[in-house]
Amino acid sequence: MGPVSGSTVRRVFLRVVLGALLVAGLVIGGTAVRVWQVARLDDRSPVDVAIVLGAAQYDGTPSDALEARLQHAKTLYDDGVVKYVLTVGGRQPGDHYTEAESGQMWLADNGVPQDRIISVGTGSDTLESLRAVAPVYRNHGWSSAVLVSDPWHSFRAQIMARDSGIDANVSPTHTGPMVRTRETQFSQIVRETGALLFYRLSRAPADEFGASAS
Repeated sequence: MGPVSGSTVRRVFLRVVLGALLVAGLVIGGTAVRVWQVARLDDRSPVDVAIVLGAAQYDGTPSDALEARLQHAKTLYDDGVVKYVLTVGGRQPGDHYTEAESGQMWLADNGVPQDRIISVGTGSDTLESLRAVAPVYRNHGWSSAVLVSDPWHSFRAQIMARDSGIDANVSPTHTGPMVRTRETQFSQIVRETGALLFYRLSRAPADEFGASAS
């Protein structure tokens, strides 16, 4: 067999590079499509608990993003979809309240009975929050849950919940700042696609992508 020519090596290298780019494009595109598909789901099957993922709060007052999630969770409770509502999320330095406490107070003030609200004031990101929820979920003997967050965050949150031992469907809010403009929706899909791929590779949260939840 004669020596391999430089042009043959270049052709093989180019094919390998193009193949790798094609695979990467398919993975990224497929993930983005799933983020978009799950964002459109609204599972109203009866479950034990609605888990409201945290977002910013200001001295006990939920931000617009958090209030939209809480209002949606209250609707699920009022409609008999869930038996309990669980709020989750920690506090930033200097805060007097956790995100979970802020959500708990809002729900109680808006008619959800206190004994039907559980607060887990731990977590600075989605993964940490769901890992904190997991033992509470088990200790209550729950076997089903629905995650309440922004639409674009739902797929990543669902994967993290199931990895944490929480059997969760999704029912995202379709109000609030994350759905007001097409530009915001597109940017959130891009960010959540990157954050989800990062999580699948590293099993770590990806707040540097600017994802839509804490």
